[in-house]
Amino acid sequence: MPKLSIIIPCYYNEGNIPVTTAELLRNESNLPSGLEFEYVMVDDGSKDGTLSELLKFEAANPGKVKVVKLVANYGSYNAIVAGMQVATGDCNVVITADLQDPPELMAKMYSYWTSGMKLVIANRKERKEGFFKDLFASTFQFLMKNFALENLPEGGFDYVLFDRMIREEIVRMQEKNTNSLYLMLALGFDYVSIPYTRKERAIGKSRWTLKKKLKLFVDSFVSFSFLPIRAITSIGFLLGFLALCYGLFVAFAKVTGLVSNQGWSSTMLVLLFVSSFQMISIGILGEYLWRTLDASRKRPNYLIDKVYHQS
Repeated sequence: MPKLSIIIPCYYNEGNIPVTTAELLRNESNLPSGLEFEYVMVDDGSKDGTLSELLKFEAANPGKVKVVKLVANYGSYNAIVAGMQVATGDCNVVITADLQDPPELMAKMYSYWTSGMKLVIANRKERKEGFFKDLFASTFQFLMKNFALENLPEGGFDYVLFDRMIREEIVRMQEKNTNSLYLMLALGFDYVSIPYTRKERAIGKSRWTLKKKLKLFVDSFVSFSFLPIRAITSIGFLLGFLALCYGLFVAFAKVTGLVSNQGWSSTMLVLLFVSSFQMISIGILGEYLWRTLDASRKRPNYLIDKVYHQS
């Protein structure tokens, strides 16, 4: 029978781990008998008792659990790739540690993999996380789908099952400042999407701050879209055309005496507008250039301190 690796990034999930792991173990009965399970739990630099709880889970399930301790907090998407590096399954699942995503859906996802699909996505058709969180997520997904990844399923996703081939390719690429899950779509694999309703978090407080969300949006958008650069070019041509029209109008007005005094107000307005556009353009170009520099340095996206595993 194949092996299923379940990869879970953990960050300040001390209270979640006992509940989530118990639910995952119960969920094994929903999958085919004889299927081998491997749990890859990645501690992303937590400063609470997360690692201690993970080690308890590993000790209670010898040979079945790998606990990956990262040197520092590198972000959930880098933690996922670290888990992929350690995983050995024929297929793999990424799921959150807080049970907002239903483990019971895993059986249906696995059945699609056995039928030949290398990528199976559980996409969020609805959230129960409050108005502002829903609004931010909806805006993020709308922009990504319409201007970056056209094949992105409605609602986006964090819960996904994928083949070993995809896992090995993502680990090999080690792409920086990106969304490692959305990178699977960028590779061009066909996929099946299964809509579900994302639950509210019941235990603990989310560390997914607005700052981290904004960084993820910028990283994802810049990684998968040329729209910002193309917009700069288009707006530049438009401003050039408007400047030409304005110049012709000023020349005409001077010759005909249509306007005796042009004044400084309109000139300063145009100057400030163009200067603002130039600064924004430099900032956008800087984002792309910085990512090029960061990739050229070849600094690691994460460092694994230790892997706890009883063979």
